[in-house]
Amino acid sequence: MDLGRLTSKLNELTFSILLSGYKASPPNWNKKGKKPLYHSLWFITKGTGEVMINGEKNELSPGKLIVFTPGRIYDKKSSSSNPLEFYFIRFTHAAAFEKKEQWHFKQPQEISFPLDGVYPIKNSSGMALLFDEIISLSKRRGSTIAFRQKILFQELLFTLIQDFHAQTTSKDTSQVIEETIDYIAHHYHQSITLTDLAKLAGLSKSHYSRLFKKNTGYSPIEYLTHLRIDRAKELLAHSDIRVKEVSQNVGYEDELYFSRIFKKIVGVSPSQFSDEQKLLDQ
Repeated sequence: MDLGRLTSKLNELTFSILLSGYKASPPNWNKKGKKPLYHSLWFITKGTGEVMINGEKNELSPGKLIVFTPGRIYDKKSSSSNPLEFYFIRFTHAAAFEKKEQWHFKQPQEISFPLDGVYPIKNSSGMALLFDEIISLSKRRGSTIAFRQKILFQELLFTLIQDFHAQTTSKDTSQVIEETIDYIAHHYHQSITLTDLAKLAGLSKSHYSRLFKKNTGYSPIEYLTHLRIDRAKELLAHSDIRVKEVSQNVGYEDELYFSRIFKKIVGVSPSQFSDEQKLLDQ
C-alpha cells in the first residue's frame, strides 16, 4: 500500500455521513449477494464471521475494518456460537481540492474511494472511540453537530492512516523520519541536501528517500521545496520585501531559479502572486 498516495487521495475528498450505528447480529446471520448503494465502514468489536467480496473469502474478527464499495457483490455471515457485533458508518464523498490556486470538483460517480476490502487494525480502542463519538452525535441535530461529525470522520480516517504507518514502519524508523522533518522545518532557509538528511537519519539516501515518501507522500527534496514555497507565499502576502529578499529568506540564492520553482508550484510568478495578494487586502 502506497500510504503517501492514499493520504493524498483522502485529502482531496469531502464527506457526508448518511447513517451510523452499532449492530449486534443474531446467530447464523447471513446476507448473500448484496450490492451496496453507498460506501460504508464496518468495524468489528466482537464475534467471528466472514465476508465474501466478489467471491473472495475474508475472515472477520475483532479489530477488522471492512470498507464496502457500491457495485461489488458481498456475502456476509456471522458465527452461530459467537455472532458478530460491529460499528457501521454509511457515507458519500466528492472531491473538492485546491491546486495552483485553482479549485477542482468531482462528483461521487467521478472519483473512487481509495480504500476497499478488509484491513486489520492495531489501535482498536482508538478506532472504537471515534466510532462511538460519531454515532453519539448522530442522535442529535443541527449544523454545529453535523460539522463536528464530519471532523470526527476525517479524524477516524487519519487514525486509520496512522495505524497503517504503525504496521509498516518500525517505531525507531518512524521517529528518525519525524526528526528530519523537524530539522527541515527549522533549517529550510539554509542549504539542505538529500545527503545531509540521510546522514542525519543514519540511513542510505535511497532507503531514507523511500521511507520519507512512504510517510509524507513527497520525496525529501520535494517536501523541502514545497515548505520553502509555502513560506515564500506567506512573506509575499504579508510583507513588502522584494522578491530577491524573499528568495534568500527561504533558502534560494538564485532569484531566477526561485521564480521558476515558485511559478511551477503556484501557477503564477512571485511578483504576480504578491500583486494579487495586495489587491485582495485593499
